[in-house]
Amino acid sequence: MSEKVIGILGGMGPEATVECFSKIVENTPADRDQDHLRVIIDSNPKVPDRTMAIIGDGESPVPMLVDGCNVLQNAGADFIIIPCVSAHFFLDQIKNNVNIPILSIFDVVADTLENEYPGIKIVGLMATTGTIKGELFQDRLKESGIETVVCDEKNQQNVMTAIYDIKKGKLKESPYEVKKILVNAAESLVNRGCQAIIAGCTEIPLALKAEDVKVPYFDVLTLLARAAIRYAGMEPKSV
Repeated sequence: MSEKVIGILGGMGPEATVECFSKIVENTPADRDQDHLRVIIDSNPKVPDRTMAIIGDGESPVPMLVDGCNVLQNAGADFIIIPCVSAHFFLDQIKNNVNIPILSIFDVVADTLENEYPGIKIVGLMATTGTIKGELFQDRLKESGIETVVCDEKNQQNVMTAIYDIKKGKLKESPYEVKKILVNAAESLVNRGCQAIIAGCTEIPLALKAEDVKVPYFDVLTLLARAAIRYAGMEPKSV
């Protein structure tokens, strides 16, 4: 079977896009350049804020997302991944206007938990307010028999502050402060009975790492990268 070309619809934000590509490279079994998969990236940070659109206070990102998908297809991509969880709220609308497959990050995470971690039935979801209020992530996890717990209002506000601080580049300036916000939010979810934490925003894994959390920690960027490698026709490295 010939390898498929991966298209990354990125820019939301740029650092998460870079990290996603890095994780594809890191998880690909390769001994030389030629063993790696072909990846095409359209990084467009001009896409309107997804959270603001979901809560009804902002412009729809769908037209720009569809345009980006068409750019990737025309450039030779066989399928697309989107390293932005909030953008997946609009996935059905995007798919209706695109002619190549788009992998769902919701499906990737739910399938991983259901098939590889069947003992985990309650997870804490740390994500943008748009993703939380959209509830599509929670609904997909429920289909796999997994209950989702989200942050209380104060911690959710703090998580959003941390996410936007990462987008502003403050992680380099104040890494301890940003990480502390996310650690506290994760601990609050664990204290409420969560058996695992899902980093449900692609900025969060840039600051919060597995060693910072006392329970299993699922980085959606890593799971998406590994799913993309499989869909492209290769088996990712063992973890």
